[in-house]
Amino acid sequence: MKPNAKEMRADVVIIGGGVGGVAAALAAARNGCRVVMTEETDWIGGQLTSQAVPPDEHPWIERFGCTAAYREFRNGVREYYKRWFPVMPDARASAEFNPGNALVSRIAHEPRAALAVLRGMLAPYVHSGKLVVLERHVPVRAETEGDRIVSVTVRSEERSEEVALIGAVFLDATEEGDLLPLAKIEYVTGAESVRQTGEPHALPGDPDPSDMQAITWCFAMDYVEGEDFTISKPAQYDFWREYRAPFWPDRLLSWMGVVPHTLEPIRYALFPDGRSFSLWTYRRLIDRTQFAPGAFDTDATVVNWPQNDYWLGPIIDVPPEERAKHLEGARELSLSLLYWMQTEAPRPDGKAGYPGLRLRGDIVGTTDGLAKKPYIRESRRIAAETTVVEQHLSPACRPDGTAEAYPDSVGIGCYRIDLHPSTAQRTYIDVSSLPFRIPLGSLLPVRVDNMLAAGKNIGTTHITNGCYRLHPVEWNIGEAAGALAAHCVRLGLPPRAVRADRAKLEDFQRSLRAQGFELDWPRLHPV
Repeated sequence: MKPNAKEMRADVVIIGGGVGGVAAALAAARNGCRVVMTEETDWIGGQLTSQAVPPDEHPWIERFGCTAAYREFRNGVREYYKRWFPVMPDARASAEFNPGNALVSRIAHEPRAALAVLRGMLAPYVHSGKLVVLERHVPVRAETEGDRIVSVTVRSEERSEEVALIGAVFLDATEEGDLLPLAKIEYVTGAESVRQTGEPHALPGDPDPSDMQAITWCFAMDYVEGEDFTISKPAQYDFWREYRAPFWPDRLLSWMGVVPHTLEPIRYALFPDGRSFSLWTYRRLIDRTQFAPGAFDTDATVVNWPQNDYWLGPIIDVPPEERAKHLEGARELSLSLLYWMQTEAPRPDGKAGYPGLRLRGDIVGTTDGLAKKPYIRESRRIAAETTVVEQHLSPACRPDGTAEAYPDSVGIGCYRIDLHPSTAQRTYIDVSSLPFRIPLGSLLPVRVDNMLAAGKNIGTTHITNGCYRLHPVEWNIGEAAGALAAHCVRLGLPPRAVRADRAKLEDFQRSLRAQGFELDWPRLHPV
């Protein structure tokens, strides 16, 4: 810490206010701790809000398979619309009301609705002073002593002031594992090799630390027939208009794509036409037919599509100028996709372009219409006490039809192993997986004693990150980390001591179950 630096003290310090960070703050404050949580934007919620990605979930989510707090969030989203909007009677009566009626999400909704619900869930702790949320703050330094973190210094993006956060337990819930290099915590990036992990889908040769999944700069839009909302031609449009990846069946800016699990070509359509896969309804946020006439003039959808996956280079552990280049490239790709749809995209009626497509910055909280941050699928990952590998959950590797039964389970999740094209120009890896558990050991770094991973930075591999990165799983990871931090503060224990002692572990697991965690699955089919 710098002399005379401003300080804040808490029991639990959470760096990062995304899905995992919010869940961690909720759990730690609920369990009696004083908590400070930072967030680099002015919207907490990460992929749900500032990245504008509606929830991706498993088939059983309406009945079981998540924490009670995550279910409270989902119910809160439905209640938000039912309370404040003129929802049609049939939709209002549905316990599984889906505001967007999206194909990919059972509860597709606007990012700003998620933000309202998340802020409401944290409000009792914020109002009581138990939780302090520092928005627009980024971590810049960490002070350590031996195998412990002493403080993390964050800088205000608005005032350029710095504050040193001092706590008993630190959680990294950032989107990219930003605390790991600052605190010199051992970590890995990119794609491991078969020699390292033994995974069937790992790299056959050497590992590639720079081979990471594509990022996507999402945006929200609606469509007004007869109007013209064409944006200015993006600076990189000429490049993206002609770009074609070696594994793609056509130019990226086209209605052609790839079926992830078969790698066969697929033809998309913007609007439903009865023949092709509709991208409009894929991640639609608002289906206006579910609301009283006039409540919404149009549907609204979010563009997180194959055509705006950016894979030309990584943004993690690269020089600042290279990072900036790729972030700008991702923005330009998304704007180029919109411009192509507005001006050149083939239409079923033989015409070209949909000029009535309109950016909806109000939905994502920006003036330029793009989300506040890109969707980050893959983070730095801690070198953990337990590393989840493909053999733990792939049906091809599990003849008994169940995933690894970790004795230190702190939650569950389920999703296909879904890897988008990568910065090494590799195509999709999309294979089946079994409903899985979250081992406590994957939250624990191999060396540092008072830090926990609380998001996509847990001990997975490039392959298994593909199924541990989704909303309910990240929430469970963060909530478990927050609960463990509070448990350790109360008992005066380092986190790894809980896992190392069977009685202590079982005591903690009982407390999780009492708080609404599910630690095991019934026998279910693969997804």
